[in-house]
Amino acid sequence: MSRPLTIALDVMGGDVGPDVVIPAALSMAGDDLSLILVGPEETVRAKLAEYGGAGRSGVSIRHAPQTVGMDELPSQALRLKKHSSMRVAINLVKSGEADACVSAGNTGALMATARYVLKTLPGIDRPAICTALPTVHGHVHVLDLGANVDSKAKHLLQFALMGSVLASAVDGLERPRVGLLNVGAEEIKGNEQVKQAAQLLAESDLNYVGFVEGDGIYLDPLEVVVCDGFVGNISLKASEGVAKLVRHFIRTEFQRSWWTRLAGLVAYPVLRAFARRIDPRRYNGASLLGLQGIVIKSHGGADELAFANAIQIARLAVENRVIPRIEKHLTALQAEREVL
Repeated sequence: MSRPLTIALDVMGGDVGPDVVIPAALSMAGDDLSLILVGPEETVRAKLAEYGGAGRSGVSIRHAPQTVGMDELPSQALRLKKHSSMRVAINLVKSGEADACVSAGNTGALMATARYVLKTLPGIDRPAICTALPTVHGHVHVLDLGANVDSKAKHLLQFALMGSVLASAVDGLERPRVGLLNVGAEEIKGNEQVKQAAQLLAESDLNYVGFVEGDGIYLDPLEVVVCDGFVGNISLKASEGVAKLVRHFIRTEFQRSWWTRLAGLVAYPVLRAFARRIDPRRYNGASLLGLQGIVIKSHGGADELAFANAIQIARLAVENRVIPRIEKHLTALQAEREVL
């Protein structure tokens, strides 16, 4: 009898660690999903008991005595933390004991460790960080969001291919629409990197629809938006800041007087639905695409709901065979280049 889908969780990663990871794990574990809690065994066992999860089926513990700090240099984590909860969780993916890994830990250390342990897929020069963002049409997958700040045109093509495969697998789309983030929609706009990438994308078999400006991430009918990590990370952080600003202004205005409080009470159902639609917790979980294993990065400040969503992202990536699909498309791309 085959084992259930298994995901390794870095219990000690993130700003909160076990007080977020363990309750999230208990809310997700079941007969069809097994979770391995990776961290100092005594700490994990005590927290499991505290949250009523002692002896819970579908949950096991793997001892890892070290922890990677949120501000620790990736090079130090790679050299000196070979028994960290992060490294052990990734090792479980490498050995096949786990189908995926989820960590809210140090992003640089996670990427460096995952790349060192799992290696990149043949045909992929650099892994990319990809996540979904809410739009007026549903959601869009954006990459890269910070792993590569000096990408070349060929890397942007690789990002587009991986993002397209992810959107196709997870959202059930036959030909996801791909846009290239730029300072304008006109053909003459952009630097040489973007112009060269546009040419490569236009010549590929991807459903490339052209340049997209910053507001188009949320307004244009697209499933994938591609950019280098420098631009992508700034766009993501700016968007998060605007979302918080909007919530702050709305809360402030409704608390301004008894009349606005009354209006807020009447509008509460609409405001609640609005808050739910833009709630970043429900989009938490970024895929480290391009690796020979599934690794999901949760936001360091994630709460239980957000971390549970990251676990679900990992599950979908496994169930929809994202890595084999990427490999298949890379093989086809390589064959096309050889013919040309």
